[in-house]
Amino acid sequence: MRAKDGVGAYGERVAVRLLAEAGIDVVDRNWRGESGEIDIVAMDGDDIVVVEVKTRSGTGFGHPAEAVTRAKLARLRRLAAEWLSAHEVHAAGVRIDVVAVIRNRSGAATVEHLRGVA
Repeated sequence: MRAKDGVGAYGERVAVRLLAEAGIDVVDRNWRGESGEIDIVAMDGDDIVVVEVKTRSGTGFGHPAEAVTRAKLARLRRLAAEWLSAHEVHAAGVRIDVVAVIRNRSGAATVEHLRGVA
């Protein structure tokens, strides 16, 4: 496993824990569709939530959420539609969230949950 992959896997574990603590149920992880991959699919009440997790070891290259571009959001919208087509899930709504994780050298990670970015 590359170091980058390890950082990403760590961030996804942190994100899953954060979502669970917020009462959001994770229903799928690392789902691959024609347009790419969804990190996390969750249910928040009656809403489907597509979660993009961005993890960095520091802020030298900016805040992790800055890596979620318009093009990435458009791809996540397409992926949300693909996921819904592939699963028999009825949802009141669909939203896209970002969980930004900064893995600190010591101590707990800094985590920010941005709800409804698209």
